[in-house]
Amino acid sequence: MRDDVTHDGPALHRRSFLKYSSALGVAGALSSSLAACSSGPQSTNDTGGGGGGSTLTAVIGYGNDGSWDPTQTASAFCMAANNHIYEGLLDTDPISRDPYPALATRVPADPNATTWRFSLRPGARFHDGKPVTADDVVFVFDRILDPDTQTLAKGFFESWLQEVRKVDAQNVELVLKFPFPDGLSRLTLAKIMPKHVYAQPGAWDDAIRGKAIGSGPYRQTAHHPKSNTTFEAFADYNGPRRPAFKKMNWLTIVDAAPRVAKISGASAGAQIADNIPYANISRLEQGGLDVAGGAGMNNLFLMFNTAHKPFDDVRVRQALHYAIDTEKMVAVALKGHGKPSSSFLNEGNPSYRRAKTVYGHDPAKAKELLAAAGVQNLKIDILAVNVSWIVDCLPTVKASWDAIGVETTLSPQETTAVFTKMDQKQDYQVVAAASNPNQFGLDADLIMHYNYGPTNLWMGYTRWATDPVARQLFKDMDRATREPDPDRKKAMVQDYIDVVAEQAVLYPVVHNELMTAWNPKRLTGIRAQPYPGINLLQAKWV
Repeated sequence: MRDDVTHDGPALHRRSFLKYSSALGVAGALSSSLAACSSGPQSTNDTGGGGGGSTLTAVIGYGNDGSWDPTQTASAFCMAANNHIYEGLLDTDPISRDPYPALATRVPADPNATTWRFSLRPGARFHDGKPVTADDVVFVFDRILDPDTQTLAKGFFESWLQEVRKVDAQNVELVLKFPFPDGLSRLTLAKIMPKHVYAQPGAWDDAIRGKAIGSGPYRQTAHHPKSNTTFEAFADYNGPRRPAFKKMNWLTIVDAAPRVAKISGASAGAQIADNIPYANISRLEQGGLDVAGGAGMNNLFLMFNTAHKPFDDVRVRQALHYAIDTEKMVAVALKGHGKPSSSFLNEGNPSYRRAKTVYGHDPAKAKELLAAAGVQNLKIDILAVNVSWIVDCLPTVKASWDAIGVETTLSPQETTAVFTKMDQKQDYQVVAAASNPNQFGLDADLIMHYNYGPTNLWMGYTRWATDPVARQLFKDMDRATREPDPDRKKAMVQDYIDVVAEQAVLYPVVHNELMTAWNPKRLTGIRAQPYPGINLLQAKWV
């Protein structure tokens, strides 16, 4: 991935990484945060009512004020909403991530082919009534592959996709640089947008700010940043995921207490909420709600500024990881809903292998490494996002570092503020934030390139891309991408992840579960995601 600071408009989506996920994010990954965030005007909190009726009310624990541009965003709220508003040629199941036909009529029979031909669904229309054509498909992919336009989506496609060309009004061909079966599931990350709308001057800036016109089952009807976004069923939708709700009202409430209050009790104003705090699970279940989660790539990570001494020394980075009592963090902050990281990937990932370097709690080794690096009297100010669960984890980090003689202060603040500083290339020592690349997919190649690459966003933040170890890492990653044998590719990925673990430039401390709660007396078909947001394309009223 590359930095998107170009004429494309404000880089708001990058701060979403962590608003969400998540990233940041979300990161996914990463949620925006927390204690200081507003839940929005009260006037929106009763929109749609809690009884159900024709309006589904959802509570999202992440901000809706990130970028809404599908080619740019990493915002959990915006990505989840866009999955209901837009379609790719193929989309993916929210849990298995298996591809299914969306705007295209079928999945290519040969995933290993170097040309994939797609016919568009007959009668597909955008929300403004105009037909979807091959020109719209080419328009979106041309933007993604344009070498002069930096988008987040570019990093998901440019390594393997050569071009997308129009065959006729209803057919397109994707020409690959080499066989890349994983590309089929990535097509959901290229949401097809109307050329007649977004080719207009200033339209991409409008997309960032929330203008959303797609061909999906729901159309956006109103958007109020930091408050709520509303939707209604698109009457002309003729695709595979028909809308079950006449209207939807998604509230953004990033503070835990009001978010939980909105879905609980006799006067609950919502039927579903994500990002449920672990401490509230039992009470919500006792109140008749279903609460479920999934373990995935959601993680607390540390990111070091390698241009700020002594964090250019790998021994210092390793020492600070070894010092953290991750078992205590899981038990106290995560209430058991997580695991200390034993690889960059979570243990459930198909490409997971325990890394050669695993940072178990070892304060003696941490002190030895600091001494070997000649570091004494180190003082660290942790710049952190104030996502609620991250805030819960921070005291363990501080106590662990204080215990090895590193004087530590905590500076949690809104995700937007943290990543504005990153975007402005301000100095910092260590960032603690949340991320979840599973927002984009499960394949390890995608996850690792999301975080590591010579020109991507994160490596710009760490100032590490020119390091000789980094340069070799990026070469190894590219070779793995092109490897045609699945088993060999998996081994190559696992090998370079060992390098990532050893270097600990941007590395997870713990992987945790994300919890979703809903009212089973009102909703059915809900499947909790192991990444931020919700997917209601197969849900319906009871």
